[in-house]
Amino acid sequence: MTRRTGRLACALVAVLATASLPAAAAEVQSLYQEHCMACHGESRLGGIGPALLPESLERLRRGDAVKVIREGRVATQMPPFGDKLGMDEVEKLVEWIYTPLEPPPAWGEAEIRASHLFDPVAAKLPAQPGPGLRGADPLNLFVVVEAGDHHVSLLDGDRLERLHRFPSRYALHGGPKFSPDGRFVYFASRDGWITKYDLYNLVVVAEIRAGLNTRNAAVSGDGKWVMVGNYLPHNLVVLDAADLSLVKIIPTVTKAGSSRVSAVYDAAPRKSFVAALKDVPEVWEISYDPDARPIAEGLVHDYQYQEGHFKEAMFSPRRTRLVDCLDDFFFTQGYDTILGSSRSATRGQVIQLDVRQKIADLDLPGMPHLGSGITWKWKDPSGRERTVMASPNLNEGLVTVIDLNTYQTIRQIRTLGPGFFLRSHEKSRYAFTDSMMSRDYRNTLQVIDKQNLEVVAQIEADRGQTLAHVEFTRDGRYALASLWELDGALLVIDAQTLKEVKRIPANKPVGKYNVWNKISRSEGTSH
Repeated sequence: MTRRTGRLACALVAVLATASLPAAAAEVQSLYQEHCMACHGESRLGGIGPALLPESLERLRRGDAVKVIREGRVATQMPPFGDKLGMDEVEKLVEWIYTPLEPPPAWGEAEIRASHLFDPVAAKLPAQPGPGLRGADPLNLFVVVEAGDHHVSLLDGDRLERLHRFPSRYALHGGPKFSPDGRFVYFASRDGWITKYDLYNLVVVAEIRAGLNTRNAAVSGDGKWVMVGNYLPHNLVVLDAADLSLVKIIPTVTKAGSSRVSAVYDAAPRKSFVAALKDVPEVWEISYDPDARPIAEGLVHDYQYQEGHFKEAMFSPRRTRLVDCLDDFFFTQGYDTILGSSRSATRGQVIQLDVRQKIADLDLPGMPHLGSGITWKWKDPSGRERTVMASPNLNEGLVTVIDLNTYQTIRQIRTLGPGFFLRSHEKSRYAFTDSMMSRDYRNTLQVIDKQNLEVVAQIEADRGQTLAHVEFTRDGRYALASLWELDGALLVIDAQTLKEVKRIPANKPVGKYNVWNKISRSEGTSH
């Protein structure tokens, strides 16, 4: 097919599709085809631009979507249409792109493999820090996600200055994940793109679109595999970490129905991934150990001699049935137990992965954000040292501190408002929490003393601004906080004096991630 006949065929399909629609729908689809389709795809699944599906746009308010269409996005390929479209036309387009596709779009093996991009030259670059790092410690780098114009910055954690900045896919989500040696970082975007980036040589190695709406991704403890958890379609996708080629698709379908994936994380000591299902009360453990024992399914006569129905364990789910679904979860230090919660429940659950059942309830009111939980060593009034876990709360001004031995609540620390992130460092006496879900106090970080479990200080930005997400340097000397604005910045705070020492301009820096803290699984950061 020639380029010309291909265009004619596409036009014919569009005409026929439009002719069968009601007048209002035909009008808005015609607007989309004229102004949007070239970048966002014929079926709104994305192309040069991101997917325009309600699942992918859930973090973009409709009013903001109107503004984007009318004014465009600075430093992106999104142009303004305010001089071409009337307000009524823009509002019709917004209403349409927030309407789910019926039937839901397919994205299976053929589509995933066809999306694969791999640079063989980049894959052969030297496994040592290149000149672009300017002598910086590769383990004290910060990867900074700037959502304002969809870029990523790389910071030197010693000199506290930007080394490099490069474009990313639309709406990175779930936090970047690193290879065990810290050389590679893997990004997951809302609309399903997984990117492998070489921090030593400052180059993209591979990309693949593993889904249409992705929750997050995890990298195996041995660095060989990447697992992607999707909202759309309902599945888990296993990729080869070397080149991001497709290995396996695992549909998240049970006897109770099909489900989105709430979260997937690596449990390195167990050589497995653990995933929670959002719509079905189950947790799945998926081993990547080639020597893992086969999984029994159905009737089994003898486990020792494997008489009955068994299946290969590698990349096969071992299911734990729960009382309630989990929106997120947190690993204990041994990675054999998870603390999970549902945003609709009044209590959390403690699930032991070896016995595959709930072993305790948690006093977790509101909407705890366990994915942002942290641990530290705490001495009780008798002088006995305990390991505790603390979680912020998306619905209340509350940080809950839990004893990880008894799973009892030690303290409910009141804060100014609902928060999203909690961070610390093993060398710091302080934990930082935000109130970014609060209308009145989203500009304020509160500092918690990890021994007396009290708020002891506040750090404020200008009223109306958002100050959130703290990450420490490798040595714990400085804490970097995000001024979450288009003309924002990274605030560098002395972790002892709590004084601001520097600002690094950034375009809505939604998160920053220190290589060492992540790969060493520091007790003060999320994993």
